[in-house]
Amino acid sequence: MQIGEVSRRSGVSVRMLRHYDRIGLVRPSARTGAGYREYAQADLRRLFQVEALRTLSLPLAQVAAALDDPEFDAAAALSRLIGETEARISAERQLLGRLREIEATAPQGWDEALDVVELLTGLRSGTASDRQSAALRSGAAPQPVLGQLVDAYLAETEPSVAGALRWAIVQAGGPAVALLAARATDADPDVRSRIVWALTAVDSAASSAALAGFVDDPVPRIAGRAVLALASRQPPQPGPGLEQMCSRLVDMIAAGIDDVDAAEKLGALAALRDPGCSGGLSLAGVSGWV
Repeated sequence: MQIGEVSRRSGVSVRMLRHYDRIGLVRPSARTGAGYREYAQADLRRLFQVEALRTLSLPLAQVAAALDDPEFDAAAALSRLIGETEARISAERQLLGRLREIEATAPQGWDEALDVVELLTGLRSGTASDRQSAALRSGAAPQPVLGQLVDAYLAETEPSVAGALRWAIVQAGGPAVALLAARATDADPDVRSRIVWALTAVDSAASSAALAGFVDDPVPRIAGRAVLALASRQPPQPGPGLEQMCSRLVDMIAAGIDDVDAAEKLGALAALRDPGCSGGLSLAGVSGWV
């Protein structure tokens, strides 16, 4: 069987068959009197084996070793290929995520798209100053990028960068509150703390509703910050909600958590003549605030 027929049967180009012959990977068993390559059935079978191994992304040198070296470690080669493939898939998923983030901003041209790329790159920089600079520039960022800003803020551990990101998020108002509220049950107390800090900077009914969900937070500093913020706004009507806030304030005073602020807020709430708050003042030993 000559090279043209082998190419038609196998789907491998004549050029590639010549290359395989040149490197010794698949050599024809014979040549015709005119010097043409003559492939036997065994040659064709080896060619199919080569192509099968190539579908696994094995380099040609390893394909040759797999077929010719009795000591070739197939398990190790497969393990390496799996690791390389997983890394490649991860990189592709990250790329797909970035492309979708950019698409979500509906850029009107490449200039706008590049602005988004620059912003997202800055927010993910390993240098705090770069992240802070990106955060300060993001106050005018497209609305669809807000989700990335919130994610970056909640994951940020550098106080100066977190402050810049919080400022950028607060500029968005209501949409930012909705995104923050959606993460209110996060298991990480540091994340919940950052959520409360951001919510306290947005004075709205929606942010107050979101803050109310943190009054029972198991971490005292988080619950206390939410209570102080709520007590500084329009106070609730006398009843269970007000009693709950007063109880938290009393706990803060007893634990020494922002106790001065807590005592001031407790006194102000007690002025509403709610029995729960007035009793709390006596328990806290700050009756002189009324």
